[in-house]
Amino acid sequence: MIALTELYKGFRDPEVIRSLAKEIATYASLIDGNVNIMEVCGGHTHTIMKYGLNQLLPDNIDFIHGPGCPVCIMPKERIDHAAALANLPGIILVTLGDMIRVPGSKGSLANYRANGCDIRPIYDPLDTLQIAIDNPDKTIVFFAIGFETSTPMTAVLIDQAEKRDIKNLVFHINHVLVPPAIDAVMADPKAKVNAFIGPAHVSVISGAKVYRPAVTNYNTPVVISGFEPVDVMQSILMIVKQKAAAKAELENQYSRSVSEEGNLTAQALVNQYLKVREHFRWRGLGPIPSSALMLRDEYAHRDAERVFAEHLPNEEIDDHKACQCGDILRGLCKPKDCKVFGRGCTPETPLGSCMVSSEGACNAYYRYNGVTE
Repeated sequence: MIALTELYKGFRDPEVIRSLAKEIATYASLIDGNVNIMEVCGGHTHTIMKYGLNQLLPDNIDFIHGPGCPVCIMPKERIDHAAALANLPGIILVTLGDMIRVPGSKGSLANYRANGCDIRPIYDPLDTLQIAIDNPDKTIVFFAIGFETSTPMTAVLIDQAEKRDIKNLVFHINHVLVPPAIDAVMADPKAKVNAFIGPAHVSVISGAKVYRPAVTNYNTPVVISGFEPVDVMQSILMIVKQKAAAKAELENQYSRSVSEEGNLTAQALVNQYLKVREHFRWRGLGPIPSSALMLRDEYAHRDAERVFAEHLPNEEIDDHKACQCGDILRGLCKPKDCKVFGRGCTPETPLGSCMVSSEGACNAYYRYNGVTE
């Protein structure tokens, strides 16, 4: 049997990383101006900071951290929805782990749970089925979050609830889409991005093809990358080679997992139960057209936003004035530019969503960039 370390150690080889850094520097010297690369995935942010890849690059190559963490982009009013649902009698609210620590306008779901609400963090969405079966006298609300990566898991859960006729399970859908977020970033007149590292797991589901419009519309290289440090460094090399040759193309460094078309079975199951929502407000980016999903009308009986509409607040809530998560998510500043970073805002006491999740840019900077309490 192959040891687990055998599968990844080649992707973390220091000699390979140093060799790639040297080649990147060679091509970067041919480029007139800066290359500002946005990684559209919190996993890539984590890799960049954990392995110090940003410190290996020449001065004219810089990382900009984008809106790639599903917890970080969730606006406060959606957290308030979850809190309002959890406060209703006879409700069990179920969601993925990091979500319960994100501050809403009146506290996090962890605060509400401490005050007696039945809120259960899970790792596997299918665990929600057993919670529903074990509690037939309760209504179970699955607060679904995530990009294209996790949406198929929610679709499987809906599919199982329908096929097994589990009537006490409803859904609050917050699944979002990457390509419209790229459009929103590039639509900002202050946008600094001139290359993208495409997300890995998202692209396994959606396929590489979804980024072709971004390449064409913004004349910007997009390189889909794996998560290991050699993956990321090789992707940067592919970008700087394009820049040195004055090209803008879609390339797939993560071809061992990502195909042109993606996972068609997963896409079909998602499309069976979910449709594109007209608008969704992203934290830091505001409302983005066609950037999120919702349940199809024929499954309205499972849509918590319709079933409990009269109990849900409608007010849009902005971030704390001292928090700069919005600018960080748009790539206009970095975590250390924020006045409360590492002071009032830490992983233990987060003011902003970027500090909550391990995939958040502020959290990654705090952990790996020499911040001390």
